[in-house]
Amino acid sequence: MAALTLLVAGPDGQQTSRWGKACALAMQSGFPGAPTIATQAVGGLDGVTGANRLDALVVPDGKTAAILPGAAMTAWLTSDSRVHFDPTRWVPLMAGANSGVLVARLPAGAPPDLNTLQSMAPLKLAADQPESNDLAALLALARLGVSTLPVFGLRSTDAKISAFIAGEVDAVFLCGEGVPEDIAPLTAGGGVPVFSLGLQNADGSISPDPAFPNLPDATALGPSVTPFLDTSYRAAACAARLDFIMVLPRLTDPGLIAQWRQAASEATAAPALVAAASASSIALESAPAVIASLTALNLTPADQADMLSFLTKNFGWQPG
Repeated sequence: MAALTLLVAGPDGQQTSRWGKACALAMQSGFPGAPTIATQAVGGLDGVTGANRLDALVVPDGKTAAILPGAAMTAWLTSDSRVHFDPTRWVPLMAGANSGVLVARLPAGAPPDLNTLQSMAPLKLAADQPESNDLAALLALARLGVSTLPVFGLRSTDAKISAFIAGEVDAVFLCGEGVPEDIAPLTAGGGVPVFSLGLQNADGSISPDPAFPNLPDATALGPSVTPFLDTSYRAAACAARLDFIMVLPRLTDPGLIAQWRQAASEATAAPALVAAASASSIALESAPAVIASLTALNLTPADQADMLSFLTKNFGWQPG
């Protein structure tokens, strides 16, 4: 088999690039003849440029797949003006799922439940911006009818933790690699984990996050106050869970899809990739679970318009 290419949506040497190189190495033996899989880094950290390249320029001949960060899905979901791709039309191969956990400073003796969250309203939430993983937390709380007062501009995990410890915010949403370690200073400062994003199953259901097996997912705390917030939250949660996703372009031949999926499935059990994922608190997922994620990401135009209107009305946000 001829050499293959893995398009990396992100700068060389950064997070998605590192996963791309690790996945490429783990997948090679899964193809007939164990061909070399070369990685090609394109664009910035949010993956938008690389995703645009995938849709516009990659020929669906089975020779090139792409690996992208979940941030590209969030950009698509929030109608970023730079987006010229549609992730719901891609062919999923595998993904790495990270944790997302809301930690809050609760009133003394109060249980971590919906009544407590509602009694704290407006909940001062450390946040980057709506077009980030924090979108999942904002929509999770809105879905539950919990009024929030986001403190925007806190871009890094360290900045959010510092704001919490200083008493400037009541809650922090941690999302990404290494969440179990990042929670430690918050719990030491009086924080209590309240809910997680859970883990997407192939049948569309949500199971507990394996890193936080005893923590309920956000939907388990209560029903949605309105249908569009439920579907919008589920879409944003899917984007936030995706540390990385590997896909083929649409219209790729089914036989070639099967080869890539077989190699990707074998890679999720490769010792080196499993060890890297474990060290970063990442759960490796094969195609069926990733297909369910992209299905949940596919909002109706009406629900997406309602979500954007909600963000504008409540947070003064406009698509970039």
